[in-house]
Amino acid sequence: MEQKLILLDIDGTLFNDEKHVPESARQAVAELQQAGHIVAFATGRAPFTFKKLQQELDMNTYVSLNGQYVVYRDDVVYQRPLHMDVLDELERHADAGDHPLIYLGHDNWFSNTTHHPYIQKAIDSLKIKREMMYDPAFYRVGDVYQALLFCPHGGEADYKRAFDHLEFIRWHDYSVDVIPASASKATGIDQLVQHLQLPSDHIYAFGDGLNDMAMLQSVKNSVAMGNAPDTVKKAAGAVTRHVNDDGLWHGLRMVGLLK
Repeated sequence: MEQKLILLDIDGTLFNDEKHVPESARQAVAELQQAGHIVAFATGRAPFTFKKLQQELDMNTYVSLNGQYVVYRDDVVYQRPLHMDVLDELERHADAGDHPLIYLGHDNWFSNTTHHPYIQKAIDSLKIKREMMYDPAFYRVGDVYQALLFCPHGGEADYKRAFDHLEFIRWHDYSVDVIPASASKATGIDQLVQHLQLPSDHIYAFGDGLNDMAMLQSVKNSVAMGNAPDTVKKAAGAVTRHVNDDGLWHGLRMVGLLK
């Protein structure tokens, strides 16, 4: 069998509702790897938030931070930090609306406020065991690949009007991802595919969130999880079962990657 690249979102695709990887998904990843395929993460998370998962699944290739930081076998093949002047502008706008921000590097995260209930509720849902640092000026001295803006549903509309050069993608009731308008998991995947020189027929992608839509639309062999919103399902070539119902394993069988 010719080598394939299989890209897996984490939350809601690999992780079930309890933030655990079902045993069927673990076995599927191992079987794909044993067959010589490249199994990679395609996630909005920063690398430091899934290091333990990398070790557990022996996966060292990933498209992270919604396409802004791409690694193949532990070597960085693409990175695109946000410009400091853009973050300056975003900081001022968010401060006026009393909306906190978190700045994500590839190996750490920094908040511009010491405490806020929106941050608490959103970040707690990720179950990340990593202390968040307080440093409102981090973006001036370190590379920021993605920001997290904390505002209630609908609050991002004002930002979308004010920042046409940024993309605001909601992932929680109280938070949205902030990346360049021209960026997405799809652009990061393009960089990885160019590096690997693989044909489009050999690329597969699985996802469930709004930040997966560009990926599912651009990858020829794409599958949405059964737990995905209808808009995401429409962006994919196929739809599998809910993640809690061995959805990833069933999806891999649907596209012929597993027997």
